[in-house]
Amino acid sequence: MDAGVKKAMLAALRQYAAVSREDSKPFFDKLVEVFGSDGDYLEKVEAVDRQFDDNPAYESLREIFFDLLLINFFNEDVRKLEEDYLDSPEWEAIEEKTLDRGTELLNLMLYLKECEDEDIEPELGDFLKEFLLVDEDEFQDEHRIYEDVIANQILVDSDLKEVARVVKELPEDSELKELFYPMMGFFRDQSPDNEEFEDFVKYSTNADFDSAVYSLLISYNQR
Repeated sequence: MDAGVKKAMLAALRQYAAVSREDSKPFFDKLVEVFGSDGDYLEKVEAVDRQFDDNPAYESLREIFFDLLLINFFNEDVRKLEEDYLDSPEWEAIEEKTLDRGTELLNLMLYLKECEDEDIEPELGDFLKEFLLVDEDEFQDEHRIYEDVIANQILVDSDLKEVARVVKELPEDSELKELFYPMMGFFRDQSPDNEEFEDFVKYSTNADFDSAVYSLLISYNQR
């Protein structure tokens, strides 16, 4: 299992448990076992889903952890496969089968890995324009998905109370409504102190989920 993914998973579950008052350790141990197993990718997806089926208290994190599993696959499992595996018909079929899984958190984690590789600081404008290419004509799907983030980039310089206010005003069908608060919180402050993190939790309308995702991003960025 990729060490950065493991650390991020632990951070997310610990924070989720701190707010929801769940005992996350048994669940974490089971997931680590699945992530580090020798099964193929789809077998691991099914095994992770079974863990969530057996632990419904963590249901809101299911698709976030699908993203983590995919990042773990890219960082670890692919090394054991043929060099062109990600261009193979087999992987294409897997992508087709899991097309409706996961969240946009995957893109942000891929961006953070790129920032690490290039030794640059994550920045919202760079993420949107240089990584997602939202200004390019051929990437208008990304522009549509991220349009609420694009329109509210100024929030990285605002306080959390204002970020939370904007979240409440986003339309229900906004592609990023669920991830908007932790994503914007992360680009505002990637190393919050205890007081700042407590403020993040205080203004959240979905504190266990938001703070778990924020903790995941902070940890993955600092690996």
